[in-house]
Order: sequence, then C-alpha cells, then structure tokens
Amino acid sequence: MNQSFDFEVLNSKVVPMGKCNVFEGSWIHDDSYPLYDASQCPFAERGFNCIANGRRDRGYTKWRWKPKNCDVPRFDARRILEQLRGKRVVFVGDSLSRTQWESLICLLMTGVEDKKSVYEIKGNRITKQIRFLGVRFSTFDLRIDFYRSVFLVKPGPAPKHSPQRIKTTLRLDKIDDISHEWIDSDVLIFNSGHWWTRTKLFDMGWYFQVGSSVKLGMTINSAYNTALHTWASWVENSVNTNRTRVFFRTFESSHWSGKNHNACKVTRNPWKRSNGKERSHISDMINRVVRNMSVPVRVLHVTPMSSYRSDGHVGTWSDNPSVPDCSHWCLPGVPDMWNEILFSYLLPKLM
Repeated sequence: MNQSFDFEVLNSKVVPMGKCNVFEGSWIHDDSYPLYDASQCPFAERGFNCIANGRRDRGYTKWRWKPKNCDVPRFDARRILEQLRGKRVVFVGDSLSRTQWESLICLLMTGVEDKKSVYEIKGNRITKQIRFLGVRFSTFDLRIDFYRSVFLVKPGPAPKHSPQRIKTTLRLDKIDDISHEWIDSDVLIFNSGHWWTRTKLFDMGWYFQVGSSVKLGMTINSAYNTALHTWASWVENSVNTNRTRVFFRTFESSHWSGKNHNACKVTRNPWKRSNGKERSHISDMINRVVRNMSVPVRVLHVTPMSSYRSDGHVGTWSDNPSVPDCSHWCLPGVPDMWNEILFSYLLPKLM
C-alpha cells in the first residue's frame, strides 16, 4: 500500500468545494435516507443502533444536510470502494470517532456483494475500551481502522512525590505512544474534545504535565490548546502529507439540558435554531491551530450542522437505557453525513 493517493490537494483553511462553504446550510427532509439498514451491518454496535433498542420513530434517519450554495454528492459506495482499492483509512479519537468509523463501514458495505468478504481483522468484538479495531474489505484490499486515543497525547504515571490527588498525568508535550501505527495510512481523520472536561480529568485524578513539571494550575482549555500544538507538530514532522490526507473533525454538539446539564431530552425533529450550540471553544481552537500549520490539513467543521440535531442522539435507546445519552448519535444518522462530506473532499471526481 505504497502508491500515492490521487486526491485533490487541499490547504488548511475551511473553504470547501470552491466558493461554497459546505458547513453553512440546513437539514432538509429526504425520504431516500437512510443509506443503509443498521440491522444488516454487523459493525454498527448495539449501543448506537437505536431502532434495535426500541426507538419507534424513524424520522431522525430522514434528514440530509443541504449547504446554502451547493450540494453534497450522494454517497456512491461502489464507486468509492473502487477509488479506495488498496488504501488504508484510519480514524483516531474517542467514541464519537468510533461512531464515524462504524458509519463508514456500514455505508461501504452497501456496495459489497459478498458480505463475508468484510471482516474484523483481529476478530475483536466492538467494545468501548479496546484500543484498536480494524475492518478489512478483502475484495478491494481496503482497511478501515479505528484507534482509541481520546486525548491524542500520551497518558503516563504521576511523577514521584506528586500530591496524592494526582493519579495520572497527561503528557501534553508527547503524542500518544500508538501514533506510529497511524502513519502508514492514506486518509487520517482525528477528533478529540469530549473527554476534556473536569469530570473526566480532575475528578478522576488526571492532571497535566509538560516535561518533568506537573501543571497543577493549568486550565483545561490551555491544556487542550497545548495538546493540539503537540498533535500539529507531530503531523508536520511525521506524516507524509503528499501521500496521506489529514482531517480533524471539530466538536460535535451535545444536547444536554437542565441547570447541571444532566438532563437528556431527545426531540422528534431537529431544532429550528442552533440555540447557541453552533459555536464551541474547542472547535475554535482546532480551527486556529490548523490554520497556522505548515502542511495541508482539512477541518471538518461539523459543530454548526450538529447543533440542530437534538433528535439524533441515542437518548434512552442504547444497550444501557437507564443512562440517558445526549452526546452519542444513533446509527444510521448524523455521522453518515460527516462521511458524505468527507468523501466530497476526497473524491472530487464524483461530484
């Protein structure tokens, strides 16, 4: 898999499809959606298959994103599989990245005649904690991989003589140890953001470290910005961007509500207004860091489009209905559109 990928050469600014910004638009009802049946896709994990978990309304599967001044090409699985022949696509990030990975596999499987020719490389059952998942489309010599790296930078033990409350540190100046496995890819899609919260860091005894110094007073925003610069430096120095097309997907809007943002109300239809969720400080930092990189990286700025989709979340239709979920997305659903947009960049000849 050492041939070059004949894709469009991209710059690092968010100016998709010529003069059209594909991320400015609205959701329109389209009865031709969804593009696949999750019950026919063994790689859609049960926790995201809302219909299998009892959701009766299927309206959330019938929405298509329509940019103001152009159209996103409809996903043509067979033609895309042919274009991806002999390639390796890698997703890196948290569970939202895993959802997009599953979505892409399910979309591509609609173009495969022999479903048994698509299989999990290591025979692993898809779980929330596993560090690597890979699916091979053997007829096309194609791999679609997922690496779980929720922070992108390296977790490590607390230095000796650290305060007792420090259980683990995030080495903000070091990329994750598994990063060497990402390099040999033709398409590389990152995301990180949902784990950068007090409850998942400080409350669990995770603090930040740069060099040998633990930064007890460092804010989460500052730490995230530092980690992004470490990631950017790694891409600039380690990834051959003449071969590998690099993307970073921005923060996907959650729709928690209530005073403590612990209530989860999944609506039947998308919101008509974004209600302030079209902006995210995490997404702003991603855009700013990528804009200043010296190599071509494309931002998939999905924050605004995701902000309307209060209807697309898992809610109580998961494999654990006692814990409502207004962060993750049902499959089929919103992540399918991220992949349609992704391939509108990768395969301009299909437009």
